[in-house]
Amino acid sequence: MSSKEQTSMSFFNKYLSVWVAICMIVGVLIGKYLPALPEFFGKFEYANVSIPTAVLIWVMIYPMMMKVDFQSVRDVGKNPKGLYVTWAVNWLIKPFTMYAISAFFFFVVFKNFITPELATEYLAGAILLGAAPCTAMVFVWSQLTKGNPAYTVVQVATNDLIILVAFIPIVKFLLGVSNVTVPWDTLILSVVLFVVIPLVGGVLTRVFVTKKKGVAYFEKDFLSKFDGATTAGLLLMLVLLFSFQGEVILENPLHILMIAVPLILQTFLIFFIAYFASRALKLPHAIAAPAGMIGASNFFELSVAVAIALFGMDSPAALATVVGVLTEVPVMLILVKIANSTRHWFPGKETSLVNPVKTVK
Repeated sequence: MSSKEQTSMSFFNKYLSVWVAICMIVGVLIGKYLPALPEFFGKFEYANVSIPTAVLIWVMIYPMMMKVDFQSVRDVGKNPKGLYVTWAVNWLIKPFTMYAISAFFFFVVFKNFITPELATEYLAGAILLGAAPCTAMVFVWSQLTKGNPAYTVVQVATNDLIILVAFIPIVKFLLGVSNVTVPWDTLILSVVLFVVIPLVGGVLTRVFVTKKKGVAYFEKDFLSKFDGATTAGLLLMLVLLFSFQGEVILENPLHILMIAVPLILQTFLIFFIAYFASRALKLPHAIAAPAGMIGASNFFELSVAVAIALFGMDSPAALATVVGVLTEVPVMLILVKIANSTRHWFPGKETSLVNPVKTVK
């Protein structure tokens, strides 16, 4: 990867796995030596939803939702092939391959190392990751692979709309197959809290600010004001989560690795399914690469939030979703390098929504 590509990624995003690892260490130490702190925060709950966690996750998700321009959805019909790949991979393939791969490793490969009960909860966390395609970080991956920014916005915007109707039934079905009983009301409340509310808030904020000061101000100045809040929200949430998980991690450090194995394999598999499907459809690289990245990465903020709401802050399911955060960035950077080195596999055309096929000279 060139130095120019590396500098296109913010310092925080570039070393996200490092920050997650530091938060894990700090959280574990708090859980070990200051157990009264997580116990105190654990008292603030409503309908099985941790209020401190909800606040921190809103701080993370709200700025991400503002980045998505839902007006772009009007142009969906102008060049739909790339969208078909994105939708099919994310909603018809990814949740089910995540279930199959994770179940195989947790119940077969690692059956001598973890109990069936623990395997079931780790599988539940993996299912939540698999059912939530990435929203925010995709813009980073698209930029690093020189993806078509307008088309990436449409891919992300339509996925966010599909989440509203597809996430709950897919999660409910796969958790049911895994013998995990989940109350509908808690699942619905989680999606309302962590998708609907920040989504509506983000859309309204975008519309209000752009009408008042223009799109250029919104994109270049307004959004950057929230970068620090997003970072702080993520890091504080991870410290809090790992403080609840401290005892489990100290007693079973190898479990982090066992959870990571199927998640990493799933990431590579889904990327190549979307990438090669795009190649088979003769899509340009600027659409194919983001399509692969959207499928490969996860909306881990939503997954973590729902895992905590359904199973609790100190649950193995919540731990599994956080391992997804830990592994995602280094794996995605490898995939960025693969995508950039295979650009010649694709036709030498760029695609835009305004002018669907345009030859680059």
